[in-house]
Amino acid sequence: MAGVEIHKSQKQDTFEGVDFLDLDDLLTEEHQLIRSSIRDFVKKEISPYIEDWAQKSHFPEEIVKKFGEVGAFGPQIPEEYGGGGLDYISYGLIMQEIERGDSGMRSTASVQGSLVMYPIYKFGSEEQRKKYLPKLASGEMLGCFGLTEPDHGSNPSGMVTNFKDMGDHYLLNGTKMWISNSPKADIAVVWAKNEEGRIHGLIVERGMEGFSTPETHNKWSLRASCTGELVFDNVKVPKENLLPGKSGLGAPLMCLDSARFGIAWGVIGAAMDCYESARKYAAERIQFGKPIAGFQLTQKKLSEMLTEITKAQLLAWKVGKMMNEGKAKTVHISMAKRNNVEMALNIAREARQIHGGMGITGEYPIMRHMMNLESVITYEGTHDIHLLILGNEITGISAFK
Repeated sequence: MAGVEIHKSQKQDTFEGVDFLDLDDLLTEEHQLIRSSIRDFVKKEISPYIEDWAQKSHFPEEIVKKFGEVGAFGPQIPEEYGGGGLDYISYGLIMQEIERGDSGMRSTASVQGSLVMYPIYKFGSEEQRKKYLPKLASGEMLGCFGLTEPDHGSNPSGMVTNFKDMGDHYLLNGTKMWISNSPKADIAVVWAKNEEGRIHGLIVERGMEGFSTPETHNKWSLRASCTGELVFDNVKVPKENLLPGKSGLGAPLMCLDSARFGIAWGVIGAAMDCYESARKYAAERIQFGKPIAGFQLTQKKLSEMLTEITKAQLLAWKVGKMMNEGKAKTVHISMAKRNNVEMALNIAREARQIHGGMGITGEYPIMRHMMNLESVITYEGTHDIHLLILGNEITGISAFK
């Protein structure tokens, strides 16, 4: 939205963290320094503007370069390709701090790192890595990930987007929907079936004839993030843009594992923001002659919030440790994503109650987080789908067939 006038909030972001069990003992000094630098970035570059961005449904394009400068894009990608060369706990902490600012902002960063840079690094050729990864890491380029289709969300194997071998190029046709970053993306990592029905990844560049990215309007959620479609009408894709390293549905699902891990950490940040806002408001709001923080039901809400945040922190940290050791499986990540998003959404709803009528206004972050989390609980594997992934692991019987 060019020409949108954005007003800076006069409210100071004074967040200092939520750590009831001294979980910082589990983090290295480097982890804490990384978290601190991203927290400072959020306080300066996101918190003063996010309510206005969300109210005006404005995606701040300038944030892309700033994310690149602070190392938020692909922190787990090796340094030789422009990434941070960091471990998965560092990646999780970065997502946590950004999502405390806003889920839409974290979506922008996690799509770039886990769904665009990761597949190019993991499945791409050396030429593709050198061509795209440094520009994506710096924020010079913005990317998106095309898997979901209008009729195929939870069942991506049913996709109809396809490409044909035309000798010197591929011809790509189809439509993808609910794609974060798409309206502003320079490239799209697109998953499509070849003539044998095998799923492959292709890198599609803006400007290729027949490729368009219509924007999705009138969202009540993730309003500071840009969302759209990917439409392919006989798009000629050079053969060197095929990701050669892996084919089949397992390839995009590996990318989603990385992104879901980031979500499991990110939503802790949203929950922390809601909790801290509720705690402070309860101490200031006077009813019946005393702060509402002195009433039993308010204390119950705050106590349960803190307990659930702490449990989510432990779960995310343990899965992060397993990721670093190469031991984490899809089912572990599904448990963390599902549990932690539900936790954050419940906390947002309880925090709204504590804020009373003020909780629905832009004076506080609660309603914005709540609306955002309604998307987060659905995207990258719905709440119920993750339940059934765990159910399959427990019983050995798939509920999808």
